Amino acid sequence: MKVVEHDKFKGVYWIDQGGKRILATKNIVPGFRSYDETVRIIGGEEYRIWDPRRSKPAAAIINGLRTFPIRPGTKILYLGIASGTTASHFSDIIGNEGIIYGVEVSQRVLRDLLPVSEARRNIIPILASARDVESYVDIVEEVDVIYTDVAQRDEAEILIRNADLFLKKGGYAMIAVKASSIDVTAPPKKVYRMVQEKLMQSGYNPIQQVDLSPYDQKHAIILVKK
Repeated sequence: MKVVEHDKFKGVYWIDQGGKRILATKNIVPGFRSYDETVRIIGGEEYRIWDPRRSKPAAAIINGLRTFPIRPGTKILYLGIASGTTASHFSDIIGNEGIIYGVEVSQRVLRDLLPVSEARRNIIPILASARDVESYVDIVEEVDVIYTDVAQRDEAEILIRNADLFLKKGGYAMIAVKASSIDVTAPPKKVYRMVQEKLMQSGYNPIQQVDLSPYDQKHAIILVKK
């Protein structure tokens, strides 16, 4: 096995395993499992496989995402952090100089995140609805990136409300769109276009839209810049 850093995205790695390239991040907490991820030890370093079937940003990178705004030292507001599967890989990438403010409305799900955040000190769990930005305005600072994955009909509006308040000028927002959560009757491409138009109307410039098939059917990630 051989490991090489992604040629554009610092902190993201490719593992060459039998001629097949596998996405990975370097574990900042060696020996700790954030979920049931697969681990490879290469050159004395521990790499965690970043499975595109379990993490939408991983699928977007494999499907041709050209700009990935998460890098060492990045400050992130993560809306819908759940139990922290994707966030744990973000945590690896941003390192100890970065921080993730993770908003999750489900108390049961957030309990699963707590041991992850205790081990990964750059994750701050916040029990709150992403619609209720006032409830965490005293906790969250201005951030470089907002990542949203809440699978709600008003997901674009939720992102805009948070980005208007917390995203720095020139910062990026990534939204994971589940088409059927917004309009089950419309073709996915039409739903993605509707979401992008809402973001544009609120002053967010589109950078790229990446369809996540075959890893997540009827899902896309849309990247915009403030």
